[in-house]
Amino acid sequence: MSQNITSSSSPTPAASSTSFLSPSSSILLLLSYLLLVRLLRYSRGNSLAKKLGYTDRASLKGMTNEDAQKIMSFLAELEFPKVLMTSLQFALFKTYGIPTISKLLVDTKQLSGKDTASKRYADTTVLIGEFTSFHPTHPRALKAIARMNTLHAPYQKAQQITQPDLLYTLSVFITEPITFINTYEWRRLTPTEICAIATFWKSIGDAMDISYACLPRAGTWSDGLEFYEDIKAWAEEYERKFMVPELSNKQTADALVPMLLFYVPGFALPFARQVVGVIMGKHLRAAMIYPDPSPLATPITGWIFDVRKILLRYLALPRPGFMRVREIADEPNEKGRYNTMGYLVEPYYNKPTFWSRWGPMAWVTWLGGGFVPDARVGKWMPEGYLLEEVGPERRKGKGLEEMREWEGRLERERGGGCPFLGGRK
Repeated sequence: MSQNITSSSSPTPAASSTSFLSPSSSILLLLSYLLLVRLLRYSRGNSLAKKLGYTDRASLKGMTNEDAQKIMSFLAELEFPKVLMTSLQFALFKTYGIPTISKLLVDTKQLSGKDTASKRYADTTVLIGEFTSFHPTHPRALKAIARMNTLHAPYQKAQQITQPDLLYTLSVFITEPITFINTYEWRRLTPTEICAIATFWKSIGDAMDISYACLPRAGTWSDGLEFYEDIKAWAEEYERKFMVPELSNKQTADALVPMLLFYVPGFALPFARQVVGVIMGKHLRAAMIYPDPSPLATPITGWIFDVRKILLRYLALPRPGFMRVREIADEPNEKGRYNTMGYLVEPYYNKPTFWSRWGPMAWVTWLGGGFVPDARVGKWMPEGYLLEEVGPERRKGKGLEEMREWEGRLERERGGGCPFLGGRK
């Protein structure tokens, strides 16, 4: 009997599907991503302005100090944290091109010595961070302004800090962030944002008893934009008259520039110094007795920032809220003090944690020859700060009665309303 044996054949394997997208799908995905970046990049700032009710020039006339602070926080913590912080560093640096200001710093050794320069920078960051990060009437904001006024008081009484010096310092904290963002960031500031910066700092000037009598339209400004135009024009004229070469200017520049470039690798330092020279501009370079950059440094610096602009504008999603940049802690530590969240060179007031000492950025800092927070280095005060103690070592804990008087006055006079409606002229 024959047996019919049917041989079983193996099933034909199905064609394996490729894990790669087709060219058309790739292009569609890329275009979708670029569109998403653009929508998210531009919508966040516009939505904040609309939420606060600033939709046209007329609405800016009523901008409150409270709203200005909210917009400032948005710009500093989410939209332009790196460039805005750099602009404030440069604003402080620019004031040292005025001999009356630089001479005081040299005489008091607050920025002409290596040991004091880093501490003074940290204290300035703390004070500015406190009154820019919180509501205008928050106790921490009022205390920071009070401490700043108390530290300035002896020098004002001795005529070592003049009203023009104070007004010029205020002016650069308005003009430099606007200039830097408009020049180096992925988009320009809107009129609402410029108005907010000027409005906020006008209120700080009021709290410092700065006189605006020398400004062209003093007392008649209808909004922050008019104030910005006035103080910018005045500052430019002031620089033409008083920003002149002086040895004390050079001494402060020689102390601060190495701090700004501390983490730049040695091979790149010569070019980095030229970039600083480019950013300074011809007038400030002359006043600081700083060498002129090479002819190629200016276009190369421009190209570097242009590449950054393109990458951020078209390829980078906006910074999410959980990555908000804060310079100071929102809450006190277990000792009732406050810690800083970052630092320029030396980690003053920075709390040592496993992450800050052994995290990725800590290793980068170590390899770059920098410092990480260390509880064993007492001069860095890792336990944190109290505003009553911020300032030069000899003023630590001093002037408390005057500081309390300032706090009381600010509680009565400083509000969250519009500084151009019934404010000091």
